[in-house]
Amino acid sequence: MRKLPPLSLYIHIPWCVQKCPYCDFNSHALKGEVPHDDYVGHLLADLDLDVEKVAGRTVGTIFIGGGTPSLLSAEAMQTLLDGVRARLSVDPDAEITMEANPGTVEADRFSGYQHAGINRISIGVQSFNAQKLERLGRIHGPQEAKRAAHLATALGLRSFNLDLMHGLPDQSLEQALDDLRQAIELNPPHLSWYQLTIEPNTLFGSRPPVLPDDDALWDIYQQGHQLMTAAGYQQYETSAYAKPGYQCQHNLNYWRFGDYLGIGCGAHGKITFSDGRILRTAKTRHPRGYMQGRYLEKEHLVEESDRPFEFFMNRFRLLEAAPRHEFADFTGLDEAVIRPQLNDALAKGYIVESDEEWQITEKGKLFLNSLLELFL
Repeated sequence: MRKLPPLSLYIHIPWCVQKCPYCDFNSHALKGEVPHDDYVGHLLADLDLDVEKVAGRTVGTIFIGGGTPSLLSAEAMQTLLDGVRARLSVDPDAEITMEANPGTVEADRFSGYQHAGINRISIGVQSFNAQKLERLGRIHGPQEAKRAAHLATALGLRSFNLDLMHGLPDQSLEQALDDLRQAIELNPPHLSWYQLTIEPNTLFGSRPPVLPDDDALWDIYQQGHQLMTAAGYQQYETSAYAKPGYQCQHNLNYWRFGDYLGIGCGAHGKITFSDGRILRTAKTRHPRGYMQGRYLEKEHLVEESDRPFEFFMNRFRLLEAAPRHEFADFTGLDEAVIRPQLNDALAKGYIVESDEEWQITEKGKLFLNSLLELFL
């Protein structure tokens, strides 16, 4: 009997009011109304087909992402989460996160979401600079972002996150730090701070804006990191900072090579079975096909030869030490199969090793790609 990793549930809501020029997520600009009840019905039918894969296991975290999940009505959210709880054993203390855009954060709807079971929201702020927001195609202003954060505080949620981006078109060091200062002032328990990257198949991909150069980006990162650390935030992943005790449990489960069901348009899943198989699933991306009842797009078993890379690709994004036993527990492989690569990583100073754990070093963080390539 294999020791199974913790289990999470990811739910994808695919619609946005409009598509942002940098976004390569599976999101679709809304034409007309959100089909609230219809889509929830399909999500639960999709879940019905997946339930047997996790027979009796308890779900520790739920994350509702998008798109813009806060376009879904509070009533539909209640039906959705009631339906999830009827089909799965959900930990009574589960962290249940929903992504929201500041423009769609309204007080009455939010108490409805909270009533449905949402206890953490992630607010897509990106910047507090009106010109930068416009350049990013965002439909909210700085004041709406602040209002959303104040509302999250007032609701007494378990936690909330502000999403911020840096390295924006023509962004100066001072502008980047000013965004962070304004975010810190709102006192979120969690801050996600991403560097803008230009992705193919986006508007920015076809017409790239001028971004700060590498030296400027390094200055922004270093000074921003100092600013957050001084304000009591601890970096625990490449782009994630939290006050002590407020890390995002759902994302931690991804990075620790945990299991997750994925339902909704384009959602991905990873499930480990007691016989040692690891299955990855991907759902139909376009709402049209999905809402005709064609949920599963593809699935494949993860080959044993691919498991070390997949394990470490996730694990070494985290700054915490990795317990050595989890490699065998979660991949089903003996540590001996990766001993040569580990010795290589140790010799290059990318990691250090004790009897119990592996820890990525400062050098390992800087040369993360080179470290991961050892396991390919």
